[in-house]
Amino acid sequence: MNILLCTLGQTWAVIPEAFALLDPERCPLYRDHPAGSAIERLRRDHDLQAVDELWVCTTDDRQLDAGLQKLVDWWGRVAPRLALRIWRTAEVQDVADQLDGDRVRELIYRAVLLASERVGTNGRLYLSLAGGRKTMSADLQGAGMLIGCAALLHVIAPPIGQMSEALKAAAPETFTRPLPPADCEGLLPLVVGEGRRSELLDVHEEGHPDLVSENYPLNDTGGAFHWDRHQPSLPSEIERREREGSRLLGNYLALLAGGEHHENWRSLYRLPPAAIERLRRIRLRDVRKDWLYELPKADLHRHIGGCLDLAGQRRVGQAIWDAITPAQRAAALDRMRPLLEARTWKWEWPERLRQGERAHNAAALLVEADDQQLFHNLFEVTEPRVGLQRSRGFSAYERPGELSGSALLGHPAALAPYVEALLEGATGEGLRYLELRGSPQKYRQSLAERLDFLREIRDIARRQPQIKLRFVVIADRRAPERLHDVVELAVEARERLHGFVVGLDLAGDEMHDGTGAPEKIARHFEPAFRACLPITIHAGEGTPADKIWEAAYRLHADRIGHGLTLQDHPKLLERFRDKGICIELCPTSNHEVVGFEQGGYPLHPYWEAGLAVALCTDNPGISRTDATAELYKAAEFWPELTLWDALALIKQGFAHAFLPSSEREQQLKHVDREVFEWALDRLSGMTVGP
Repeated sequence: MNILLCTLGQTWAVIPEAFALLDPERCPLYRDHPAGSAIERLRRDHDLQAVDELWVCTTDDRQLDAGLQKLVDWWGRVAPRLALRIWRTAEVQDVADQLDGDRVRELIYRAVLLASERVGTNGRLYLSLAGGRKTMSADLQGAGMLIGCAALLHVIAPPIGQMSEALKAAAPETFTRPLPPADCEGLLPLVVGEGRRSELLDVHEEGHPDLVSENYPLNDTGGAFHWDRHQPSLPSEIERREREGSRLLGNYLALLAGGEHHENWRSLYRLPPAAIERLRRIRLRDVRKDWLYELPKADLHRHIGGCLDLAGQRRVGQAIWDAITPAQRAAALDRMRPLLEARTWKWEWPERLRQGERAHNAAALLVEADDQQLFHNLFEVTEPRVGLQRSRGFSAYERPGELSGSALLGHPAALAPYVEALLEGATGEGLRYLELRGSPQKYRQSLAERLDFLREIRDIARRQPQIKLRFVVIADRRAPERLHDVVELAVEARERLHGFVVGLDLAGDEMHDGTGAPEKIARHFEPAFRACLPITIHAGEGTPADKIWEAAYRLHADRIGHGLTLQDHPKLLERFRDKGICIELCPTSNHEVVGFEQGGYPLHPYWEAGLAVALCTDNPGISRTDATAELYKAAEFWPELTLWDALALIKQGFAHAFLPSSEREQQLKHVDREVFEWALDRLSGMTVGP
């Protein structure tokens, strides 16, 4: 909505003269003006737009009645379907003393406040200073400069002795059509400025009313306005805030920081209080998804084996298919023919992949099977994907990844297109930092080959500098006999690849850890401890909180993957909070594997407890998710999640990256600027939900 608000004295014609500048279609006064091109340029330069309502503030002087009737008559001719609201200051015939001036001023300020709320962030408020006494124009200008307006308008009129008879008569019909050039002589509309809302108006202060129209009411249909000195005064409250501005802003930011569980991006505290409050009130689920994709994000927990969507898997499969010989293709097709000829594959079909060359077989299916066959047998056979670990076993969760990861990466032709596909996907999600984790020992035999595997990933990633890609080596708790080699690989890779490998992870089904229990394998982690290699541990996904305790105290975890049962161990949760140990929550994966629904998910309790939490994707290809979708999934579990808290959650991902502190701080500063610019660009288009 756009509103034109005017003050009015004896000359009612100044209102159509201002209105004509904004809406030349309804009121074409200046169509034949000698300075018509300059007036049109004024409209363009200031993006002046037609208004939806006309508001007028004036006094109760009975001598104005005839002019007001002409105004109503004119409005009925040019804009009969648009609202006209007129307020008259009761008991004020003319501004004869201080009380009269205060009453008129109160009306003007309240009208500007109400109008600014009505136009909101997407509309425009125009104020015309051309009518009424100079004190009224001054009050309107003062209100506009403090409360805010899109433009302050004025109209230069010729002296009465030089004015045409048509303008002197000021008949309503005169102002419904173009004025003759001679009548326009000396009549010129101007834009004399604009008003930027004072941030002090939006500071909540204990013991004082918020500066909203609800606390300074005005009958929104027009009519008589009554006010005396014993009632709250909007201009006086604004003046007080202006005098105490530094203290008020300081108190606001101190109260804001004191009530937060996690510090947000530093630059966001530079926003005006109104903008901050909008971020704190807008629910994340009400924000447009494409805007969230634009936000820079980090993902600290993403498995290389489960990160590609079906299109990416097909792309890698085609690369393998192109690299093998015709005889190898024929053999793979022969082995996969029973699957290619069936719509539904037997549950044990992944065993067939292991007959012969697994990568060739997987490529045959990815190249030759149609989309519906693949989608049905990878995804639909395990629908609904909720609580799969309890109902159908972990293999049901992993089923969509059977033609990804180790099925493909063992072939040398797969790695380049695989990494390129995952980086393209990450770019589309808005990722700036990604810690990819995986087990090179599954794909390559010797230490040298495994280092080359990681080196190739690093070199490909360097070609996409918008994403900082790092790698976390995974050890499998189900294979303790191989732990020494895996830890050796992680330590060696970190040294030789100049920090590309940033951490060590322990994964694998906790329910079957056997001899891989932390107290039994801690000695194998000694080289990682000595090298001060950061460690993250999969723990507490579907097991008691004792498993998390073991990861923290036996294996010195810096982060915990999932950690869903930590809430069952309050003292340990406190310890994690105090030590800054981050929990890598993966909402969609946790929903699919464990079966979490709204009400039981620990994100909100963890956040309220001050625990460091980062939202991650786990296996986005398997779960058909991405970093932005995880934010929405978090909002399903925590419906009152606001955009402000979501931005702080995003920051956690960057703040707990396994990077040297100087490098991490540099990235935080860079992303901080991006987030600030995003907020400035997008805040005006966001609406606050009920």
